[in-house]
Amino acid sequence: MIIKLAMLVIFFGVMIAVGIYSRRQITDVNGFVLGGRSVGPWLTAFAYGTSYFSAVVFVGYAGQFGWKYGISSTWIGIGNALIGSLLAWVLLGRRTRVMTHHLEAKTMPEFFGKRYESRSLRLIASLIVFIFLIPYTASVYSGLSNLFGIAFDFDYKWCVIIMAVLTSIYVILGGYLATAINDFIQGIIMLVGIVCVIAAVLNKQGGFMEAIRKLSDIPTDPSTATPALLNMKGVFASFFGPDPANLLGVIILTSLGTLGLPQMVQKFYAIKSEKAVKTGTLVSTFFAIIISCGCYFLGGFGRLFDSPAIYNANGAVRYDAIVPTMLASLPDILIGIVIVLVLSASMSTLSSLVLTSSSTFTLDFLKISFAKKMSDKKQLLIMRILIVFFIVLSVVLALNPPTFIAQLMGISWGALAGAFLAPFLYGLFWKRTTKASVWASFIYGVGITVLNMFVPLFNSPINCGAAAMIGGLIIVPIVSLISPKMKKESTDKIFACYEEKIQVTKKVVLKENEDDED
Repeated sequence: MIIKLAMLVIFFGVMIAVGIYSRRQITDVNGFVLGGRSVGPWLTAFAYGTSYFSAVVFVGYAGQFGWKYGISSTWIGIGNALIGSLLAWVLLGRRTRVMTHHLEAKTMPEFFGKRYESRSLRLIASLIVFIFLIPYTASVYSGLSNLFGIAFDFDYKWCVIIMAVLTSIYVILGGYLATAINDFIQGIIMLVGIVCVIAAVLNKQGGFMEAIRKLSDIPTDPSTATPALLNMKGVFASFFGPDPANLLGVIILTSLGTLGLPQMVQKFYAIKSEKAVKTGTLVSTFFAIIISCGCYFLGGFGRLFDSPAIYNANGAVRYDAIVPTMLASLPDILIGIVIVLVLSASMSTLSSLVLTSSSTFTLDFLKISFAKKMSDKKQLLIMRILIVFFIVLSVVLALNPPTFIAQLMGISWGALAGAFLAPFLYGLFWKRTTKASVWASFIYGVGITVLNMFVPLFNSPINCGAAAMIGGLIIVPIVSLISPKMKKESTDKIFACYEEKIQVTKKVVLKENEDDED
């Protein structure tokens, strides 16, 4: 207990120290929200990765999908790395930094407002962010309950409150810079922690090959397998698992969704240089391979730890209890590492979410609706007050969660990415994208997610979220082609930022016909 408590005290002390250090660097709204657009490649890459993966992934998704799909759930991690990280950086990194700087946009709603010349779009986008980031923020805490029940003999609610207070302190003090520096530290902890945990868990089963052999002896679950695979052995150790179709839906939601989530895309706004884009692409992809693939790979062995602890009184599986049950028999020092790992993942995501929520609501709703002449100093004050408000609200929801962890995240990701992904992506690349198509995407993405909560159209919020994103990618170009264009002079001015010429060194681009000139 002393070792575990000491690890927590050191961890929290470092987080607060970073907040105090970063406070000296904050002089205006741009510095608080984007770190002055001067954050280096490693900090940006780790900020992206740690915001991506929280306790929701490590405890909720790894447990649920590892139980359902076995080690084929590792495909989710591969999709997260190749689509959610690599593709996101390649497609969005440079263009997002260039256009948002050109438009002087600090948030995603502000981008919509200026890119499509619509104050209404900016307002509605800010409300969508405000409403649907809250359940996601609440879900971040939920993964901690069972883990802290294993490690410490005190009420889970105090863990939630302490985590919320400490996160709010360093975010309020240092804004984006404090969040980015702490994300880097927390990311290192996550990388070391997941490797240690996987090694320890497999060792408990006699090693990797023995664990695979045991997993292959388990027959399919009638409640999750496709009819052709009923009662077949070996599918949980197979390449695509017992239900490839639904597995694909999870991959789409958790991978493609990052291209439309404001707290993820906003990391690109703060990129410092071309080097930061290239380094950030490699580092964030490597981070995702280790963390995401590691989490889902670990969860794939969940059925080897079958016990009464993972079932409710009615016999239903408690997915959030699977990973904690797998870890319950580890040595105390490893449990301490796991606690710090999950706290790192949760606090990094939480800080990103509340910073995005507070900045968006202040700059894109309050400022343009009620206080158009708000000074920088007052904007900073309101953002800090809202950070406290969002954290308190998320704590209340976390202590009385309406449903299990994966559903909370699925609803948030579905609505946000379903509404924002297509108009943001097309808006960066295609001049023909129209204001009407953005409205159509907002209505479709939010509408189908909310409707599915009351009238089930899909068998889970995850598949609904995947449908919302794919539908938006189809709807936006169709509506754009049949709706009125934006004025040519406006789009030309907006896209002129991509045509600006810059000088580069020969190590970047070779000079044409250099030999002839000699």
